[in-house]
Amino acid sequence: MAELAEADEAELQRLVAVEQQKAQFTAQVHHFMDLCWDKCVEKPGSRLDSRTENCLASCVDRFIDTTLTITSRFAQIVQKGSQ
Repeated sequence: MAELAEADEAELQRLVAVEQQKAQFTAQVHHFMDLCWDKCVEKPGSRLDSRTENCLASCVDRFIDTTLTITSRFAQIVQKGSQ
């Protein structure tokens, strides 16, 4: 019975670690989005000028690249943890 409790505790700790990683990822995404907004949008209006549109497109591209890199890294961490 003690072995089952230890296994449950280990699984719970693993789940908590995964959730903490998700929370960190989400915080990084929000921070990145704030940076892009502050960098690209000088004054909100009814239309985007070409400079703002290009800046936001570039930020989206960087966001996608960053997301793929972080996701890949998390997958590596999870894979190492399950071995």
